[in-house]
Amino acid sequence: MIIGVPKEIKTNENRVALTPAGVLEFSKRNHPVYVQSTAGEGSGFDDDEYEAAGAKILSTIEEVYAVADMIIKVKEPIESEWPLIKPDQLLFTYFHFASYEPLTEAMIKSKAVCLAYETVELPDGSLPLLVPMSEVAGRMAIQEGAKYLEKPVKGRGVLLGGVPGVAPGKVLVLGGGIVGTQAARMAAGLGAEVSILDINLPRLRYLSEVMPPNVNTIFSNEYTIRKMIRDHDLIIGAILIPGAKAPKLITADMLKTMRPGTVLVDVAVDQGGCFETTHPTTHDNPTYIIDHVVHYCVANMPGAVPATSTLALTNATLPYALQLANKGWQKACQDNLPLRKGLNVVNGKVVYQGVADAFGLDYVDVNTVM
Repeated sequence: MIIGVPKEIKTNENRVALTPAGVLEFSKRNHPVYVQSTAGEGSGFDDDEYEAAGAKILSTIEEVYAVADMIIKVKEPIESEWPLIKPDQLLFTYFHFASYEPLTEAMIKSKAVCLAYETVELPDGSLPLLVPMSEVAGRMAIQEGAKYLEKPVKGRGVLLGGVPGVAPGKVLVLGGGIVGTQAARMAAGLGAEVSILDINLPRLRYLSEVMPPNVNTIFSNEYTIRKMIRDHDLIIGAILIPGAKAPKLITADMLKTMRPGTVLVDVAVDQGGCFETTHPTTHDNPTYIIDHVVHYCVANMPGAVPATSTLALTNATLPYALQLANKGWQKACQDNLPLRKGLNVVNGKVVYQGVADAFGLDYVDVNTVM
């Protein structure tokens, strides 16, 4: 199978979908790899390293799409890439279809095979290709939130860890999954007073056992959220429903009850966001203010730390990508149920229920397209 690695062109997206180490693994198995020139520069890999590992370097993104049987990316194709996608071409990347209907319609029209990192699911319900970026995003949420709490950028002027004689800042984390756990751990490490809200009691019990003493676990409901947002300095949205839109846990009217300079970080922005007032931002212009509340809603947070993020992501994706190349997508998905769950759109048909439900589209059972 011919592998194509285009350069990411989403704003300030510096990650790359395949490292030179990954190229070498494909080359050893006789799969030709074509990498767009400078695709790895943002992550610290130059063209010479890719060539030494066995890749061929192509000058343009058009050449990469034209030659490849499988495109491996980090982020969903943006509009300028849609015309380059061919029928039956396999795209292996993050898609987050349920948050953006035009992308969904474009991929249906392309008749490509769209296999989404974020819905590859193990029998225990965990999402192995989402976990590494969730770990990065959860930790970054506190790093960025702490920065935007500073007064020069319109925050409350609160130091999360406080100092002797001054109480620490208060952090509220909505969701106790991977993102929420990592965010709470980082905030606790800075010395903040942290509360995690979730509706999964077994998960809350687990977190109560493993978290440091300055982290409280609380069962989530609307009444509790409305009460707690009034006096918390930093609120992290960390809700995920695989393949579907995130629920709106903080509504527009709630902002008026928060203190001026409160910071909201919505890590669920890729899935539509868990705040009603969320809209995607970029690293160039990461925040906006509504009712004196600072919103940070960057849709590719891990792209700001690509030297870490690329390695974390490719460690997880490479074994699956090799299966797809070695067996072809149909056989690989027949043999591997978690990989099969990654199929979202196949040859013009929506085969993932959450995507179909999001836009009222016809759903086709994935087993009928393989």
